[in-house]
Amino acid sequence: AEPTMVLRLKFLNDTERLARVCPGDTVGDLKRAYFPGQEQQVRLIYQGQLLRDDTQSLATLHLTHNSVLHCHISQHNPAPEPASPQASADPVHAALNVGSLMLPLFVLMLAVLWYFQLQYRHVFTATATTFLAGLTLLFSFMAFTMYRR
Repeated sequence: AEPTMVLRLKFLNDTERLARVCPGDTVGDLKRAYFPGQEQQVRLIYQGQLLRDDTQSLATLHLTHNSVLHCHISQHNPAPEPASPQASADPVHAALNVGSLMLPLFVLMLAVLWYFQLQYRHVFTATATTFLAGLTLLFSFMAFTMYRR
C-alpha cells in the first residue's frame, strides 16, 4: 500500500481541514473524497496555481506532508457557508485596490523628488542624487517586469 500523507485544506475564512491522501491520488479523487457533490464548485489552489486538471496526480504536483491547498467553494451550495467566503473576500478586494494605487503613488513621489532635485539642486548632495537615480532605475525595472507578464 502507498504511504499516506496529510494535506491542509485552507478556506477563505481561515478555517482548515485535514485531508489524508496517497501521492497516487488525483486532484479529482481529493475533490470527490472531501467535497462529495460539490466537485464542480470546488477550486483548489496550490502555490498560487489553480489545479484545473482533475486527472493530475498529487505526486506530480510535488505535494509534501502538511502542504497547504487553498480551497474556494463557489456560491451555488445552499449551506450557510457562502456568507463567510463572501465576507472574507471583501478585505481581499480592498487590499487589491490599495495595491493598484501603489504604482501611481510611487510614480508621483519620484516625480516630486526629481522636481525638487532640479529646482533645489544645491540642497541635494551627490549621494542623495545618486540614490534617487538608483531608486528610479530600480522602480522602473520592477514596474517593467511586473507589467510585462
